[in-house]
Amino acid sequence: MIDRLLDRVSRRMVIMRGTMSIHAFIDESRRGSRYFVAAALVHPGHLRALRRELVALLIRGQREIHFHNEKEPRQRLLADTIARMPVQLSVYSRTCARKDEPARQDCIAELTRDLIKSNAQRLVIDSRSHRDTQDSATIRRVLISEVTGLTYEHMSSTGDPLLWIPDIAAWCYGAGGDWRKRIAPILSHERDLDIP
Repeated sequence: MIDRLLDRVSRRMVIMRGTMSIHAFIDESRRGSRYFVAAALVHPGHLRALRRELVALLIRGQREIHFHNEKEPRQRLLADTIARMPVQLSVYSRTCARKDEPARQDCIAELTRDLIKSNAQRLVIDSRSHRDTQDSATIRRVLISEVTGLTYEHMSSTGDPLLWIPDIAAWCYGAGGDWRKRIAPILSHERDLDIP
């Protein structure tokens, strides 16, 4: 079982390291004093098919999937579905106090550095309206010292279904236990920023 799982992850990593640059879609979750930023890394060749697959998961009246609003049986279905998708998941976390913004910006800065190293092409961040300026300032600070083709934008989760993957993944990872195990097949990178 473990060997098959490792083989699947290895095949996905080979796919992601192809000649085309990856696209990253990020969202966050907070659990107590812990802040999580999840990035779903997608090869451009899979973008269209994954969007169709995700839209097909909507139920009548839904415009988007927001994981914490779903009932538990459907949450299990959604988590298991994304765990079979050809994506890689990176999760960054940090302890936060009452204000989570410093933890978020540290996670986004580290994620951006890693995307540059992996020659990522595009970063799409789930919009938080007026607070998007803080993310943009952090990303610009990282990009100013790097030579990269990475572009970024904020977008509403109704604007791109691929933002639903990190929404689901961040919630599951933060919940731990069986929820984290459900997304383990696509989890390729974990970074605890509290550990130097």
